[in-house]
Amino acid sequence: MLIPIQSYFILFLSLIFNTLASPRLEMNALLEFKNEFPLSAPDPHASFAFSFSSWNTSSDHCSWKGVTCNANSGEVISLFLQFIFLNGSLKANSSLLKLQHLDSLTLSHCNLIGKIPSSLGNLSHLIDLDLYGNNLVGEIPYSLGNLSRLTNLLLAENHLRGEVPPTIGNLNQLTFMVLASNNLSGNIPSSFSSFSKLSYLDLSKNQFTGGDLPSILSNLTSLSELDISYNHFKSKLPSNMSGLHNLEVFDAKENSFVGNVPISLFTIPSLKEVFLSGNQFEGPLEFGNTSSSSKLEWLNLASNNFNGPIPESISGFLKLGVLDLSNNSFLGPIPGSMSQLVSLRVLDLSYNKLEGQVPSFLWRLPKLTLSHNSFSSLEEVVVNGSSSDLSSNSHVDLGSNSLRGSFPRWICRSTTLDFLDLSNNHFSGSIPSCLMNSTVFLGDIILRNNNLSGFLPEIFTNATKLRSLDVSRNQLSGKLPKSLINCKSMEYLNLKGNKFKDTFPSWLGSLVSLRVLFLGSNAFYGPLISSHFGFPSLRVIDISHNSFNGTLPHDYFVNWHEMSSVWVDETKWPLPEDPIYQGSPFTMGGENIFDDSMDMMYKGVDTKFPRIFRAFKAIDFSGNKFTGQIPKSIGLLKELILVNFSRNAFTGSIPSSLANITHLEALDLSHNKLSGNIPRDLAKLSFISYLDFSHNLLQGPVPRSTQFQRQHCSSFEDNPGLYGLEEICGPVHVPEPTSGDSQQSKELSTEESVEVLSWIAAAIAFGPGVFCGLVIGQIFFTSHKHIWLVEKFSRN
Repeated sequence: MLIPIQSYFILFLSLIFNTLASPRLEMNALLEFKNEFPLSAPDPHASFAFSFSSWNTSSDHCSWKGVTCNANSGEVISLFLQFIFLNGSLKANSSLLKLQHLDSLTLSHCNLIGKIPSSLGNLSHLIDLDLYGNNLVGEIPYSLGNLSRLTNLLLAENHLRGEVPPTIGNLNQLTFMVLASNNLSGNIPSSFSSFSKLSYLDLSKNQFTGGDLPSILSNLTSLSELDISYNHFKSKLPSNMSGLHNLEVFDAKENSFVGNVPISLFTIPSLKEVFLSGNQFEGPLEFGNTSSSSKLEWLNLASNNFNGPIPESISGFLKLGVLDLSNNSFLGPIPGSMSQLVSLRVLDLSYNKLEGQVPSFLWRLPKLTLSHNSFSSLEEVVVNGSSSDLSSNSHVDLGSNSLRGSFPRWICRSTTLDFLDLSNNHFSGSIPSCLMNSTVFLGDIILRNNNLSGFLPEIFTNATKLRSLDVSRNQLSGKLPKSLINCKSMEYLNLKGNKFKDTFPSWLGSLVSLRVLFLGSNAFYGPLISSHFGFPSLRVIDISHNSFNGTLPHDYFVNWHEMSSVWVDETKWPLPEDPIYQGSPFTMGGENIFDDSMDMMYKGVDTKFPRIFRAFKAIDFSGNKFTGQIPKSIGLLKELILVNFSRNAFTGSIPSSLANITHLEALDLSHNKLSGNIPRDLAKLSFISYLDFSHNLLQGPVPRSTQFQRQHCSSFEDNPGLYGLEEICGPVHVPEPTSGDSQQSKELSTEESVEVLSWIAAAIAFGPGVFCGLVIGQIFFTSHKHIWLVEKFSRN
């Protein structure tokens, strides 16, 4: 009996020793884990030191930040570290493995690198594993399939690659799995069908190509949200999806799914949101026998190949708030049954083949986009002496249709309208003065390319929110309304291609937010008078093809600060906060793009820019009657991309200060009376791709540089005194250089250098901001290439 008693005693002491030693071992394991990473972070704003400041032996490790212990046993059960710059890799023998009772491990946004160690599969108690938002690489280890208790697995926003191991299907307790935003590829493993408890699955933004979706999805009966968007699936959707009776959100946008959308999808009673845009679905759209009890709130089927009419049965989705069927081939009229969609807030039917009359029940919608169809008329219903309800309408886009008749006066009764686009239609007659009632709220008015005539009325007295006004390509005449001076938020003003007859509106220089101004192809006349304000925010100006005359004032460009500075304050250009704007035609197109179009003469071609990069800065004074010298102060505008002074009567020499515009891509000085030499320093303009000096009185050598040698011979024609054109124009007869020419060239260069310095001094006198802009611009662009070309997307 002695031996058993001793054995029990030894066992008892061992248990006591282990109980006392375990906390010390776990404390040491945590400290060792901290020491596996550098103690300083590359980001000065990182919270590394703060997060680990409590991790020391002077305190109980269960009180350390991010550490949770079992209240009874004192064992570490949770480690929660977020937004800490660990800046290292998880080792295969990491001290974390000593925390055998760990049931929750969160290391998200910790700048972890390297591979996920397979040894993590030994933490058999894990319920939650979160490695979200790191820089992990390699494949998902097979061993994670050993974590049989795991309910939450988050590996999103890393750089993981390869196929998902089939062993992940062993995790039959999973309720939440996010593998989004990696480079995972191949098929979805068939073992996923074992996830009977899974309620949330996000595989978006990977490279998945397929898998047995019908059999997999049929077993995921607990699934409430499924996101497989932004992959490369090419199959059809399962014909029977009704088994997913708990599904609320289904997102499969931006894949290559084909065939029809199964009717069974719309019979799921819990379904609230469906996103299938950017696929290759085709055929007529069918919803089946929709039920008034349907919970569907958001339906996006944009950018597919649907055809035929919009089904009348859509009226069954009484809770539908957002409907996007844009960029398909739907035919016929808008079904009258849509009037029953009383919850609808946003409707986008743009880029289809719809026709007929736009029904009046749509005017109550907060956001309505019907552009790029073939609608011919607008219905206006008068009830009890007033038009249909416009109290909630804020966005109306009817651009690019075949609408005719006079300007729709019912718009004047809208008190909430923020955006109005009637462009590219056949509206005629005058713009009604009653529009003044709506301009109090309007931010954008786009009426370009119609047949509107008469004066532009004085409707802008209270238009303090107006951001853009585009009435280009109409038949408007008379003088500009002086009430435009009240548009303190104006950033884009396009009056091009009308019959306005007025002097230059220098008073617009008081609009300190004005960034784009188009007055081209009108009947403006007279000299340009310097504005006291100098258009400080202007980035693009086009006054071409008018009758402006006289000399340009010597200080004309001195206060144009925005064109001389590279520093862009994009905080003034936020995207709308409402999520219904995101990824739709309602967006402004990103932080660096105006959602406004323009057409300008660029590189000798009349070019349409559907959207404008905000870094694009241009001056077009061509086709007028300016005389005298081109001001040397043009060289202060160092960020210009395009300069066009062609088809005027400028005299004197080409200002060498143009060489200061280091990112210039197009320069057109043709059809003037310029004389002297082409400045040698222009050869240093490394971004220049279009030059035109033709039809002047220039003489002397053509600068030798790759940029000049690439120009067409016509860029120098009708300048009898030019020579050095053999490499451009071939063996033609040209005058020989003389010593006088060489000396004259040096004198002109020296003289203009002095003039440039004097103009910079003048600029400093006019405002220190210009000088700061020049210095910052020079530093910034020595290490950054300029990107200016526009993205091909517009309403036109």
